[in-house]
Amino acid sequence: MLVIVVENVPPRLRGRLAVWLLEVRAGVYIGKVSRRVREMLWDTVTKGTELGSAVMAWSTNTESGFDFVTWGYNRREPVEVDGLKLVSFFPEVPEESTTRES
Repeated sequence: MLVIVVENVPPRLRGRLAVWLLEVRAGVYIGKVSRRVREMLWDTVTKGTELGSAVMAWSTNTESGFDFVTWGYNRREPVEVDGLKLVSFFPEVPEESTTRES
């Protein structure tokens, strides 16, 4: 099983993903493809994302039963801890306060 979720990507990338996978919600694609096709799709995503972001998760023979990769700006970052891939959150960026000089 393969799941790809994209946000703020060009329509041409979404159309390309829809050729290979089923779009069950806006920007959410699922399907069952070979490793070679999965790698080709991820290459397509990384080249076509522009300012958006993406995550791809797939079934594999690991302790958790799946693996995933991310692309683009996101507050979530994959980290590996004792052989398990987990998600770490970056802190929110506070709005810069403007100061007025007298």
